[in-house]
Amino acid sequence: MAELPKINIITAGHVDAGKSTLIGRLLYDSGAIREDQLRKMKDLAKELKKETFEFAFVMDKLKEERERGLTI
Repeated sequence: MAELPKINIITAGHVDAGKSTLIGRLLYDSGAIREDQLRKMKDLAKELKKETFEFAFVMDKLKEERERGLTI
């Protein structure tokens, strides 16, 4: 597969607007996140009772971020 050109993306928005979720989704859709990696994020999100956060967890790496549901 040919290497694709790199692009820079900036997101801005209010708290809980979905910025991390958007970036996580873009990374997954572009193939940068594998299915097994997303499955781990889904399992973790379910464990923390934040089932809709699997794409945000791609960006939110800290335990506190994942527990609180806010990117630091």
